Amino acid sequence: MLVMVVDTATAAVTAALARVGDDEVTLLAERVTIDARGAGELLAPQIAAVLAEGGVAAGDLTAVVAGLGPGPFTGLRAGLVTATAMGHALSVPVYGVCTLDAIGLRLSGRALVATDARRKEIYWAVYRDGQRLAGPDVARPAAVALDGIERAAGDGALKYADVLGLPVEGPSYPSALALTELAAERVRAKAPGETLTPLYLRRPDAVLPGERKPALQ
Repeated sequence: MLVMVVDTATAAVTAALARVGDDEVTLLAERVTIDARGAGELLAPQIAAVLAEGGVAAGDLTAVVAGLGPGPFTGLRAGLVTATAMGHALSVPVYGVCTLDAIGLRLSGRALVATDARRKEIYWAVYRDGQRLAGPDVARPAAVALDGIERAAGDGALKYADVLGLPVEGPSYPSALALTELAAERVRAKAPGETLTPLYLRRPDAVLPGERKPALQ
């Protein structure tokens, strides 16, 4: 089963082509560009590139896997809109995966996964041996409870390592392989496609303008 994987929840704009077999997942092609504000321009060319490298057409795909975030509104939306559009156009199911889960998948012990949420905040979740125990949520690094946490991963953990006081040992960004592995059982089972619900966790920066006040009162 050939799967297109997209994730734009972090600064790593990711597109990949993966094969989901009966017992394993194989990554066939991958493009990752670190650009926190370039998802809208980068994702489509990266999708075309991995299809070309894999020697397949879009019509050969059997599913699309997308990172649900958490992530900033504009970047995250670019990936989810693209994944949804591909699924609709190709009549294939689309499956969502929490992006933090992909970072935390292979972390041993109790670990914090934190990605950069801007505004001096992090998106975070806590894991034990790859299984999520708490989160996802958004907070300032100093406000996250760290009792029993042994290590951290994610670009937010690296950026605020001095505040968190944890060794940063895991990946900075989610891998396409981990995203696919987390969706693999649904792909194998040919489960119904899902509505991709983004994990924004807070209101977008852009707001509608307020009602204009009359010049004369």
